[in-house]
Amino acid sequence: MYRSWLERDLKRWTTQGLLDGSVSDRLLEEYDSRESAFSLGRTLIIIAALLVATAILLLVASNWEAIPRSLRLFGIVLVIWVAYGLGAVLQTRGFERTAAALLVVGTLAFGGAISLVGQMYHLSGDAAQAMLVWFAGAVTAAALFRSAALTTVAGFLAFVVAGADGWPAPSLAGGPLLWLMPLMAVAVILLVRYTGARRTRHLAYLLLVTWLAIVYGEYEWLSTALAIAAGGALAYLAAALPQSPLHPLARSAGAAPAFYAYLVLLLGLLALHAEYDDAGGRLLIGIVTLAVSLAGIAFSGRDNGAVRYLAYLAFALEVLYLASATVGSILGTSGFFLMAGVVVALIAWAVVVLERRFAGGKRRTGA
Repeated sequence: MYRSWLERDLKRWTTQGLLDGSVSDRLLEEYDSRESAFSLGRTLIIIAALLVATAILLLVASNWEAIPRSLRLFGIVLVIWVAYGLGAVLQTRGFERTAAALLVVGTLAFGGAISLVGQMYHLSGDAAQAMLVWFAGAVTAAALFRSAALTTVAGFLAFVVAGADGWPAPSLAGGPLLWLMPLMAVAVILLVRYTGARRTRHLAYLLLVTWLAIVYGEYEWLSTALAIAAGGALAYLAAALPQSPLHPLARSAGAAPAFYAYLVLLLGLLALHAEYDDAGGRLLIGIVTLAVSLAGIAFSGRDNGAVRYLAYLAFALEVLYLASATVGSILGTSGFFLMAGVVVALIAWAVVVLERRFAGGKRRTGA
């Protein structure tokens, strides 16, 4: 998506005479040469690696009794070592795409080996423990090879660990799932910083958001909702305000830290809506939500489009909710829809005005 926007902007700037055509082509070529840019060849190699690894896992799952145990174990270990060994050699020689594919095969084969050993020797344990060992192996391999592809595999495995059967219910007294999910998210974020797998950071942030939702689902208390909202507010201010000492670090990670912190803040406010069911409390939380929406637009409206549109959505939904909960029952159905239409029209007008101001501010600051 970003490439299409970049190409469109470069063409427009070239047409307006702001850029030379050759410079525009070189800029686009430089972007395409980056490892993070989309490449059909790289994508097909990774898909091929996933298919091969899936075949290995299915072969393990088929419980092939005709093959001796020692040969089965030797075969799966050989696949792991060959994949990692060839991946390391090719990585040192500059064949990054093929090396990434082999490393993925080795890591997925490692998961198959865990299943195979447990199956053959009837080891005690459950799926959650096996998935946790697999995740730890993927994290270790990603760090050793400094592989962005393995960082992505580790990010997906973190969700597999969280969803595996066998975990006891989380507990504030120290249940394993309660603490493992944020620890896994931190591990993935550190790997993202170390390996440069920038897009994988979204998996870590989503894991943290999922963890907070699970915590509130298990403990539907007013204090839990307040803690989520307050934590989201502090994290958002730390990421969005230029005066914050953490602002440079958050900006280096792009728009994601401020966006997900703002999302957590809104989730906390949504939980508070559920806690305050009386009319007075509903109106108070509604006013706070509207203020938070305007604050998101004010603090991040110009530089962070993701936060801006999320704030627009929260503002619109909150206005419609307050209208339906307060005056909707008085005016009746037709009156409610009329008011909803007027409110949406006013919101659309406000959005247009704000967008024009943001565009004018960018032109004045040279952004």
